[in-house]
Amino acid sequence: MIYRIKNSLIDYFPIIRHLSCRLTLILLKTSFTPNQITFLSLVCGILCAVFFSYGVYHLEIIGAFFLVISYTLDNCDGEVARIKNMSSEFGAKFDDMVDWIVDASFFIALGYGVSQVNEQIFWFWLGIIAALGAFIDYIVDLHYHSKNKEKNDAIRREERAEQFKQPQNTLDWLIYIFHKLSRADFCFIVLILALFNITYILLPFAAIGAQIYWITDLFERARGYHT
Repeated sequence: MIYRIKNSLIDYFPIIRHLSCRLTLILLKTSFTPNQITFLSLVCGILCAVFFSYGVYHLEIIGAFFLVISYTLDNCDGEVARIKNMSSEFGAKFDDMVDWIVDASFFIALGYGVSQVNEQIFWFWLGIIAALGAFIDYIVDLHYHSKNKEKNDAIRREERAEQFKQPQNTLDWLIYIFHKLSRADFCFIVLILALFNITYILLPFAAIGAQIYWITDLFERARGYHT
């Protein structure tokens, strides 16, 4: 029973893939290249940050939907690249850079918006700290991408994540679920919190969680690299 439940988690997470696989079918019928889709993801991510920087309820909801679109497109670019056999070294680096920019800009914008509304600067600093964690994780990505360069010169972030072996113990499963929720499906957490007008609670958790994330990411990638 436990084995079946764990396997179902593998199939269910990340949730964002249930959206991206459907959108990918549409994008495959267009002339969009993977890099163009990545750029659209960046545009949506920046728009998300702009809306959150105002700290206004209805604008944050709009921003949250843009973040969902950005995350969906971020998955679509890799899916389209694999299906059309259009993976490239530039595309891999561009994809990783966009991931970092979207995450960092969101936290900075959220912190700025909350600090403007509450007139308390420490919220902005929490956003900066969270963005710094996203930057460190980006550096970790670059490091392991460089190590894996000879093995596969054009692997994107989401493809690398899929190369890790299936979780084997409780710690592996905790790391697996934490990473899926905090990275691939983070946009849904933002959307839910925005609907309840409590996105500000992300800042203290993100300031700490972003550091935990890159540390566990380092551990997971090191484990995957040596298997």
